[in-house]
Amino acid sequence: MPLHPGDPGCICYRLRQTARLISRTYDHFLAPVGISIGQFGILATLAAMQGSSISELADVLQMERTTLTRNLLPLKKLGYIEIEEGDDKRAKSLCLTRAGEETLSDARPLWQAAQQSVEQQLGKAEVQSLSKTLDGAMDRLSASSG
Repeated sequence: MPLHPGDPGCICYRLRQTARLISRTYDHFLAPVGISIGQFGILATLAAMQGSSISELADVLQMERTTLTRNLLPLKKLGYIEIEEGDDKRAKSLCLTRAGEETLSDARPLWQAAQQSVEQQLGKAEVQSLSKTLDGAMDRLSASSG
């Protein structure tokens, strides 16, 4: 019998449910600095890739370019990032602003507290096993889609 998207046997459904539950924990911890875990991920990745294009950042984050662009707009409005015209008018480069760097710096200990909370809830061995499984799945899925 085929599975439907709401079936608890559907891997995608279960991963998305789990991701939403874990995201709530991170969002709760990050609330004092006013960013979500998704925004934290974008800022942290951009901090390591200053001057990268939207396409480059989207590739690293495994996001569609249009989805990333939509997610960058609130960060730009908050003054956390700058989107600058590149040499090629079609390519735009991304940089964290001083406010973005400060917010990311303030958020890092809160993110660490969220990490510890999830580890306490799941157990250290389970988190390590889950991380290893997810890393392997990402590697295999990336290789087969590339």
